[in-house]
Amino acid sequence: MAEVFFYERPVPLNRSAHKDLRLKPVPSLKFAANVHSVPLTGVEFPAAARDVPILFAGADMKDAGPMALLGLRQNENLFVDADGQWASNTYVPAFIRRYPFILAEKPEGQEGDDFTVFLDEAYEGFNTEQGERLFKEDGADTEMLANAVNFLGEFQQHVARTHWFMDQLRKYDLLEPRNIRLEKDGKTINLNGLFVVSEEKLRQLDEKVAHEFLKEGVLGWIYAHLLSLANIDRVSLRLNEREQTEAGSAGSTTVN
Repeated sequence: MAEVFFYERPVPLNRSAHKDLRLKPVPSLKFAANVHSVPLTGVEFPAAARDVPILFAGADMKDAGPMALLGLRQNENLFVDADGQWASNTYVPAFIRRYPFILAEKPEGQEGDDFTVFLDEAYEGFNTEQGERLFKEDGADTEMLANAVNFLGEFQQHVARTHWFMDQLRKYDLLEPRNIRLEKDGKTINLNGLFVVSEEKLRQLDEKVAHEFLKEGVLGWIYAHLLSLANIDRVSLRLNEREQTEAGSAGSTTVN
C-alpha cells in the first residue's frame, strides 16, 4: 500500500472481524506530527493555497505529484503542536482527514471491486466499548461508516482527476525543477526533488490549449499553486517559532 505514512497496522475492513468495533473521537492529530509533507489533490489547491506551499515532488518529473509542504525538517510537521492540535484556522489536507480509514487498490487479478477499505488497527480511537459502532447489529454499515467510505470514494475520484491534471502539465512541458534553499542562523536548509509550474512556459501556451485549460479548471489549479509558493516564507516563520520554543524549553531545564 503506497503512501500510507502514519498507518501503522492497516488491515482490510471486515464485517466479521470488526463487527463489535467502535470509533471514539480523539481530539488529536499526533499521528500526523512526523510528516513534513502529504499528497494533495487538485480540488484542494484553492483552499490549501491560503496556508501551505503547494509543490510537485517526485524522484523525477515523470513521477512528480502535488503535495502540501508542512515542514522544513525531516519527520516534523510544523502545523501540529506538542498536544497534537492542528494550527488554528489553517487547512487540513484530505489525506490526513480520511484517517484512520484508507482505500487501497486490490492486487491485479483479484476478484471484486478495484479498491477495498482498510483501517488502521493501531489508531487509539478504535475500541469495543466507547464511541460509534462501525456496523449495526444486522451487519449493515452505520451512518458514520457510510460517511467515511463516501469520503474515501470522493477522495479517490479527486486523485484520478489530479493524475489527469499532472498528465496535462507533463504533456505541455510546464514543469521545471525548483530547489528551495533557506539560510537560518548560519545553517542551510535545502529542499530538493521539487518541481513548480513555469510561468514563462505557461504564457507561451497557444490560445486553444489555454482556453481548454480555463474550461477544465486547470488554470485555476495552476494559479493556486503559484500563489501558494509565497507560503514557503510562512512555513519558515513557523520553524523559527518552533526553534524558539525548543530553545526556551532547553534553557528552562535545570539540573539538581
